[in-house]
Amino acid sequence: MQIIPVIDLKNGIAVHAKQGNRDDYAPLKSVICKSPDIFEVVDAFWRLFHFPAMYIADLNAITRQGDNSGLLGDVLTAFPAIVFWIDGGYPLCNRDFQQLPNYRPVLGSESFDDENISEIKTFGNPFILSLDYSITGEMGPKSLFSKPELWPESIIIMNLPKVGSNQGPDFGRLTTYRQQHPQHNFIAAGGIRDSQDLKDLGSIGIKQALVATALHNGKINLDDIIHLQSK
Repeated sequence: MQIIPVIDLKNGIAVHAKQGNRDDYAPLKSVICKSPDIFEVVDAFWRLFHFPAMYIADLNAITRQGDNSGLLGDVLTAFPAIVFWIDGGYPLCNRDFQQLPNYRPVLGSESFDDENISEIKTFGNPFILSLDYSITGEMGPKSLFSKPELWPESIIIMNLPKVGSNQGPDFGRLTTYRQQHPQHNFIAAGGIRDSQDLKDLGSIGIKQALVATALHNGKINLDDIIHLQSK
């Protein structure tokens, strides 16, 4: 089980994501760092454990309220040993960090519609797809969820209502995806409370998970991480 630490970035600082209510996200408070400054948050994750990859959501870009691309470029440059999975919303080009070797794009379904979905088909670089779900269901064009020929190897199943909710992962949906599309690597996102949740995800064949709250509140600690990485 590989943990991918998550940073939600809004207006230049890390915020605490909770259940997809982005207007209400407050500056991050954490037991592993003293500030919501993104450099401090990345450094705190790195000091906790040398995670090979971290995920950053540029919430301004995703909601089309500006972006943090200059800041993200500085972060990627400052931490060259970390591969950053970045959901930078739409459009997919003109990001300051796109040419950096430790950048890996995440294309989120919520940023697409029937008019621009063709850009996923022609996207030239290796990417991770995020299939996003709200409380009412699929976010984005229906065809993106129903046509696996559009999918890359790795796919995040993002349950936004579960993010920061302490409700546990979306085991049912993840199990269905694993059973119906065993050739893909599905990544859990949303609701992970502790190491037991990660063990349970492993038992259904999930090998990677996006985690934020459980790292920041100490429910998942270094011993847990080492134990899980060794499995």
